[in-house]
Amino acid sequence: MKANGPRRKIFDAVDMMTMDVPQAGIGNGFQNLPVDKIEPFHDHPFHLYEGERLNDMVESVREHGVLNPVIVRKKGKGYEMLSGHNRQNAAKIAGLTEIPAIVKEDLTDAEAYVYVIETNVIQRSFTDLVPSEKAAVLSARYEKVISQGRRNDILHEIEEIGTCGHDVHKSRSRDGIGEEYGMTGRNIARYMRVDKLIRTFKDRLDTGELTLTAAVELSYLSKDEQEAVAAQDVKVDEKTAKAVRAAVGDLTEGKLEEILHPAKTPAPAKMVSVKIPAEAEEKYLSGLKAKDRSDLVMQALEAWFAGKEAAHVQ
Repeated sequence: MKANGPRRKIFDAVDMMTMDVPQAGIGNGFQNLPVDKIEPFHDHPFHLYEGERLNDMVESVREHGVLNPVIVRKKGKGYEMLSGHNRQNAAKIAGLTEIPAIVKEDLTDAEAYVYVIETNVIQRSFTDLVPSEKAAVLSARYEKVISQGRRNDILHEIEEIGTCGHDVHKSRSRDGIGEEYGMTGRNIARYMRVDKLIRTFKDRLDTGELTLTAAVELSYLSKDEQEAVAAQDVKVDEKTAKAVRAAVGDLTEGKLEEILHPAKTPAPAKMVSVKIPAEAEEKYLSGLKAKDRSDLVMQALEAWFAGKEAAHVQ
């Protein structure tokens, strides 16, 4: 990173890690932890940085170290990451063996998930998130967070820790999420359904291989049913997804094969015109439908040539 060059806008206060975090009031054990002792959050819904964004972060860590601590929770003999997956990844690549961390203890899964979601919302613009990440954020706001009072306590603590250098989060209305994200209630409902997908389908949605409407249909399948569909490794469009959903509860292996690999309808036989005398048409074909006429001609021809073969006629 050039010393006199302008800072790229892709970094916010957390990404650049250039702010010293005030130690007063942090509590819960601020300490340096071995990088390899911190596991990723067990249901982390966000993708790690790649490409230039990751390279810049690694270069910054090599030059300055990790100045903004990650947030972890105690888990057995190690720790689980709540906020700082990208900083940890950059630290590993940069060759660091320790990373500064704020250690949280006695958190429920729901409380831990608040840290995971809210710190990422602060760090990134919602519009920059891929579909599965948007789904996680919206679903968390409605389904996975704990009581509003405790959640607000956590949000206040996150702000005090200094995870973000801006006040963008304080002004957000948590009751008007539709207005906050410029989304209709119908779209919010769709994204909340998407959060119920298995990871394979979420990844396909993020890469564009699966449409949002098809993803919503698949979200009504159980985990086992979704995995059975994913194992077929076929592209599932909206029409196919609806057919699969319609079979929920009776999605046998045979039924799934029938839906995902429908038998091809044989192409109609090529027809040619044959001229016959009018008197023959009147005598043999009069009153017959077109298909019956074709069948009769075929039978006559087969009988004729079968008779010639039997008589060895050339």
